Amino acid sequence: MTGIECRSICEGVEFLGVRDPKFKTARMSVHFLLPMQKEHASENALLPFLLSRACKKYPDYTKLGQRLAELYGASLSADVDKVGDVQVLSVAASGLADRYTLNGETVSEDLVDLLCGVLFDPPLENDLFREQDFEQEKRQTIELIETELNDKRFYANQRCEEIMCEGEPYGVNRYGSRDAVERLERSRMTQVWNNVLAHARVQILVLGNCEIEPLYERFRQVFSALHREKLLTCETVNVKSASSVREVQETMEVAQCKLVMGFRTSVCQPQEQVPAMKLAVAILGGTPSSKLFLNVREKQSLCYYCSASYNSMKGIMLIQSGVEQKNLQKARTEILAQLDALKRGDFTDEEISAARLSLLNAYHSASDSLGALSGWYLTQAISGRPQTLEEAAAAMEAVTREELIEAANQITLDTVYSLLGKGTEE
Repeated sequence: MTGIECRSICEGVEFLGVRDPKFKTARMSVHFLLPMQKEHASENALLPFLLSRACKKYPDYTKLGQRLAELYGASLSADVDKVGDVQVLSVAASGLADRYTLNGETVSEDLVDLLCGVLFDPPLENDLFREQDFEQEKRQTIELIETELNDKRFYANQRCEEIMCEGEPYGVNRYGSRDAVERLERSRMTQVWNNVLAHARVQILVLGNCEIEPLYERFRQVFSALHREKLLTCETVNVKSASSVREVQETMEVAQCKLVMGFRTSVCQPQEQVPAMKLAVAILGGTPSSKLFLNVREKQSLCYYCSASYNSMKGIMLIQSGVEQKNLQKARTEILAQLDALKRGDFTDEEISAARLSLLNAYHSASDSLGALSGWYLTQAISGRPQTLEEAAAAMEAVTREELIEAANQITLDTVYSLLGKGTEE
């Protein structure tokens, strides 16, 4: 790997390139960064899927698919994510590295042109997105929201975050709400598109086996020609600690109760304590040898699963478990007991080594996937402190027992969410 190349194309448009010859493919992605806002979340979420359907040069799925097939089976995709308090609208293109083409074709440059075509030259009719495209993407976005609702484990985590971060941008679903999507009108989407191009922060990523310079130049020509003004501010609020514990119970038709506990950690990107907090959370509940798994699930059989996860962009930790209703209080008490043990330093060097190795393996695995690398570097770019996976691994290796305990002692319980019910889980 040759390292990270970070450049500014124009005001609010940043370019990050990482050339790695071990891959046989390359990936280019454009990410529009917007402050997460309840009133605009749904219309923003619809946009990347609507844009990725076609462009004027390839105005339908068939012609666009034929062009991708000509480019050695390249792919075009769209996504919506939430990184801290920032809503991220993404369109990406992936394809064969130029060095492996049969006749010296520059697939990477063709993919940049195609990507810019769908972003800036959609097949509008009377200055509107086509009705069939609009209605289909509305329907599919609603289906995405319903899919999250039907996955009760995912839903419980999401509800805990919504309750915990009520009044904060992070409490808004990345797709907005079903009602908001249903209310969307086609006439609104052209304005949404123009607003995003004019006001959103933009992060461009180019990763894989490709020459960075010609791709940077192609993106620069297109984006520097845009008229951009009053760029939106994309910041994430970090609530350092919880002053009280909020408890919420809901009932649905589920056979297995869900208990999700939300914690504030006060540690988030780009703070230097992030590696120590990641290691602390891994020891607590991030691996099969963690305290929660071995004690709450295995030894005491209080739940069907029990694990902890840490969102380093927002600085929150979630502990999720599936339990029988009669064991809810016992599971909660034992989870907090294991957290207290972590804060006291009641863990062995073997536990530290196992958790550290698990995190290092995760970094190593991410380096083998362009999709995972893209997610990593996007988060790093948004945090304002780009770091390679190798640098992150070195920082993880350097975390001491004392730093780990110090990080753990900043964790405070904020929200306890319980999803109760009887019957068959959907």
